[in-house]
Amino acid sequence: MGGGRDESGPDGDDDAELRQIDALNRLKVGPASDPGPEPPAAGPTDAHEPPGAQAPAVPVSVRPGPRGTLEGSTGEGGLGSGSPRERDALLVDTGHTVADAESLDEALKALTALHAPTFPLDGQAVFGIHGTFLTKLATLGFRPPGSERAFRMPMSTGYPAAEVVRSGRPVFLPTPEEYRRRFPVMYPLSAGKGHSSWAFLPLVTSGKLSGVWLASFRSPVAFTDDERALLTVTARLLARALERTRTGEAELALSRGLRSSMGRAGPAISGLSVATRYVPTGGGLLVGGDWFDSLELPSGKLALVIGDVQGHDVHAASLMTQLRTAVHAYAAEGHGPDAVLARASRFLAALDEERFATCIYIEADPHSGVLNIARAGHPHPVLRMPDGTCMIKHVRGGLPLGQIPGNDDDYPVSVVELHDQEVLMLCTDGLIETGGHDMYSGWVRVRDAMSPGTGADLEGMADRLITAVNGPQPAAGPPEPDLRRADARPRNEDDIALLLVRRDAGLPRPPVQERRLVLNVEQDRAESLSEARTELQSLLHDWGRPDQVDTAVLLASELVGNVLVHTDQAAALVAVVTGEPGRRTLRVEVTDRGDELPHQRAPGELASSGRGLVLLDLLSHQWSVRPESEGKTVWFSLDEEPDANEG
Repeated sequence: MGGGRDESGPDGDDDAELRQIDALNRLKVGPASDPGPEPPAAGPTDAHEPPGAQAPAVPVSVRPGPRGTLEGSTGEGGLGSGSPRERDALLVDTGHTVADAESLDEALKALTALHAPTFPLDGQAVFGIHGTFLTKLATLGFRPPGSERAFRMPMSTGYPAAEVVRSGRPVFLPTPEEYRRRFPVMYPLSAGKGHSSWAFLPLVTSGKLSGVWLASFRSPVAFTDDERALLTVTARLLARALERTRTGEAELALSRGLRSSMGRAGPAISGLSVATRYVPTGGGLLVGGDWFDSLELPSGKLALVIGDVQGHDVHAASLMTQLRTAVHAYAAEGHGPDAVLARASRFLAALDEERFATCIYIEADPHSGVLNIARAGHPHPVLRMPDGTCMIKHVRGGLPLGQIPGNDDDYPVSVVELHDQEVLMLCTDGLIETGGHDMYSGWVRVRDAMSPGTGADLEGMADRLITAVNGPQPAAGPPEPDLRRADARPRNEDDIALLLVRRDAGLPRPPVQERRLVLNVEQDRAESLSEARTELQSLLHDWGRPDQVDTAVLLASELVGNVLVHTDQAAALVAVVTGEPGRRTLRVEVTDRGDELPHQRAPGELASSGRGLVLLDLLSHQWSVRPESEGKTVWFSLDEEPDANEG
């Protein structure tokens, strides 16, 4: 695959995927590019639109009315004239307009379309309930825009809206005399404003009274049964708008908080440069289920993460931030890429059994350029070489997070060496498929945006990729026949998360002091386990903490013993000590060819086995299980610590 070295080795199950990637990488660049098989042509209607969802449109004209209000009419006199079918059509059409309103102010303006000589709707207000007080959320027709003052009225006041809240029933006041008789204290507030009739109706959302709608009329209205029914239906429409507005504000506040927590780039680390971009969905939220991260690990390496939680709603955003935090924690604990994804998968499954997420986790060494990559159902990365050649880099992977059946948490780790000035691109599927593209035509678009220029301007490369996908349509010239689809959808229908990492040239590799022990412990040689303990003690002859040497020997014995007891395979033990004396790290790996992965148990006091992984958790600084092409490797590491008895 060009400049990158992949030591993972594809499994047999990856053959079809490899053939597909090879076909994509062989696509020609430029206008003659073949975007691959055409998708089925789109039908004349939206597949998500239920039959009959659109009501017959009724022309509505809106004109200025007195005191800044709006008056609407429908061809021949609005709600007060025309056939019953026309009036019903107007009500349905108004309902659709209210449903599409983005604010209460817009919803009130939409309701002015119901104005007619026999229904002279002239002023409106929506009151909210905050504890024991009424507040005014929106008004239309009472004061010129911008002159509204703060409104806060105790619920115990003798005001019609407060009466609606206390009783849960509407209040209809057909005449000023009726208003004065029933609410003598508050009537002077409404007198002299040019209104002759008033209706106060409860706004019920999710079975709870959440507000009151005031409809006032400049001409007397008798409030017949038909008129009361009309007002009741209208109040239901407005209640839905109120609920949606409040939900939208809460979701927007949440998404703003999540968006602010996702910086444009990760920490600066010598040897690796990172550029990131995030483009939210067109659904109104500032952040959805996609995310990226760049984390500096305690070991001095860099963790690179990109993921995509299923869905584009606020629930997906909430799951994303929880999953993102969990990945942070697992990475900070020092787990390897496979262990991070396995733990994250179990975490997501416990949070929500209905949602899944795709993810790539990379542990990058800035000195060697070696990338340890684990993939959970996510699109493959793209490798860009210094000459501009771009190749899809096949990375073995497991199931998406949250979809692990039983205890099958196999996330194989692929090892890729990033050479100087090579760039690895990670993205979510929004970068590929947005705009009606499939993975063929989307891949060509990404490749053509990533290839030009040099890799020195990583930020410029990120900008080109986002502009190619989410930028404005060309102002002139022929369409892109080979890259654009005839059924292209809007360009912002899916979130886009993008992460670029470049290996920088000129970083010297520090000399590493290393001592190594490699042993095979056979099934038919019982004494070999004792020999392994002795040789490990010899390897650690000058270790700063004798009790840590005992811990290392105990843990290594547990791992080798598990292989000898629970499989019929030999155990391969590799122990490596690296670093300066006093600050060294011991890493012990035990590999066998057995297929079954170990699982942590809770043994009883008298149990004779089952404590190996418990001891790893308690005594080691880091540990993990790494599936191999044949078998598995269980490893742990200990950091040298000064002797507490010294000094």
